[in-house]
Amino acid sequence: MIANLYFCAEKSNLKSMSKDIRLKKGLNINLLGEADKVYASVKPTKRYVVKPTDFHTLTPKLAVKVGDKVKAGTILFFDKYNDKVNFCAPVSGEVIDIVRGAKRKILEVVLEADAVIEYEQFNTDTAKNISRVQIIDTMLKAGIWPFVRQKPYDIVANPTDMPKAIFISAFNSAPLTIDNDFALYGLDELFQKGLDYITQLTSGKTHLNIDGNTNPATVFTGAKGVEINKISGAHPSGNVGIQVHHINPINKGEVIWYLQPQDVIAIARLFTEGKYDVSRIVALSGSQVKKPKYYRTIAGATISNLLADNITEGDNRIISGDILTGQHIEVNGTLGFYDTTITVIEEGKEQEFLGWILPGLHKFSASKTFLSWLTPSKKYTLNANMHGEERAYVMTGEYEKVLPMDIFPAHLIKACMIEDIELMENLGIYEVSPEDFALCEFVCTSKIEVQTIIRNALELVRKENS
Repeated sequence: MIANLYFCAEKSNLKSMSKDIRLKKGLNINLLGEADKVYASVKPTKRYVVKPTDFHTLTPKLAVKVGDKVKAGTILFFDKYNDKVNFCAPVSGEVIDIVRGAKRKILEVVLEADAVIEYEQFNTDTAKNISRVQIIDTMLKAGIWPFVRQKPYDIVANPTDMPKAIFISAFNSAPLTIDNDFALYGLDELFQKGLDYITQLTSGKTHLNIDGNTNPATVFTGAKGVEINKISGAHPSGNVGIQVHHINPINKGEVIWYLQPQDVIAIARLFTEGKYDVSRIVALSGSQVKKPKYYRTIAGATISNLLADNITEGDNRIISGDILTGQHIEVNGTLGFYDTTITVIEEGKEQEFLGWILPGLHKFSASKTFLSWLTPSKKYTLNANMHGEERAYVMTGEYEKVLPMDIFPAHLIKACMIEDIELMENLGIYEVSPEDFALCEFVCTSKIEVQTIIRNALELVRKENS
C-alpha cells in the first residue's frame, strides 16, 4: 500500500542551498542542423502509436481491443505486475491495430485520431489541498505516472517507494537537442504549479538543475520550493545520471525519481484542467533537414507530416531522440513517449577510400587524429557510418576522458560483459544509465555497443534484487 504520508504546503517555500558544479570531463559534438528558434505549423496526423517498448522492463496487459472507441486518457494497457500503473491513449479515436511480436509480445497499440480530441475528465476538486497519496492516485488513474522514472534501472517509478530525492534536468547537452528555455517560454506559472505537486512526492529535496554555461530562462531560475543547482561543462552535463552522481549519489537500496521539464507541464495540466494532455514541443533537427524548426505535436504522433518536403533526398537515418541515444525509426514512424527531439542525418553507407590517412579537415574527431582539432568551434556533418566493425576490446583511456563520474568505466563494462553482479555493484552499477555511456560508445576504438551492455546489466541486477 502507498505510504500514507502528507507533506505540508509550507515545504514549497523552503529555501535550499544551491550547488555550482563544474565538470572537467565530457565532449561537445558541434553539428550542423540545429533547430531555429521558431515554431512551424503542420497538419495534424491521423495515426498515433503507444509502444510498451518505450518503457523498460514493462510487461503490458491490454485493456482495449481492436475497434474500441477511446478518449484521450482512456486506459490502453497497464503493468501486469502493478496494475495501478496505467498507460493511456494520447488522443481520442479508434483502436485500429494491435501489433504483436515474438511470443505474442505487444509492440504497438495503433490509434486513428478523431478530428477533434475529446478528453477523459479526472476529478481535481481537492487539488489545492491535496495529500501525497491523492496526488499519486490521481496521476496513476490518469496515466501521467509513467512520466516519473526512477534510478537505478531507468524504469517507471514504483509508486509505493519513497525516493530520497527528485531530479529535474532543465537542459539537454546532447547535440541538436531541444532548447527547453525556448520550449517552455511563457509557461512559468504552469511549470511552478507542476513543481508544487512534485515536491510533495519526496521526503527529501527536489533538485532543479540548470545550465551553468548559459543564462537560463526565468521559468527555471525563478522556480520556488526546489534546490536550483548550476551544472557547467560539456556533454553529458545535462544527463540526470551525471547530476545525481555529483549531487546525491545512489547507494544500493536507495531510489531517486526524475522527470523532464515538459513532464512537469503535463502534471500541472492534469491538476489544473483535469485531463490527460501529452502535447509537447519537439525540435526537428539534423543536417538532412532543410528547415530545422520547432513543432507542437503529441506523444506517439506519426512524424511523416513533419518530414514531408523538409528532408534532403537520399538514404537518411531518422532518429526519435538525440543522435547519441535515440531510436532509429522509419519515415512513417512515431515520436517516442519520452522524446522531445527528432534528428535526421545521412545514413552514410558509402565506403571512403583511405579515409583514415587523409588530413580530415572536415571530419569531427574526439582526439587529434585529424587536423580538424585546430578549429574547435567549427560545426560538422556526421552520418551513421561506424567506419569499421566491432573488434577486440582494447584499453585506450578514452572512456575516462568523456565520462565525468568517479568510477572506472572500462572495468565496469567488463564486469557487465561477464555478468559478475558483485563486481558490478562494487564498481557503481546503481549510479549509471546507458545514456551516460553514450559518449563512451561514440569514442570507442573497438566499436563496442556500450549502451546495450549497460542496459542488459541493469536488467540483470534488477531481476537479481527483485
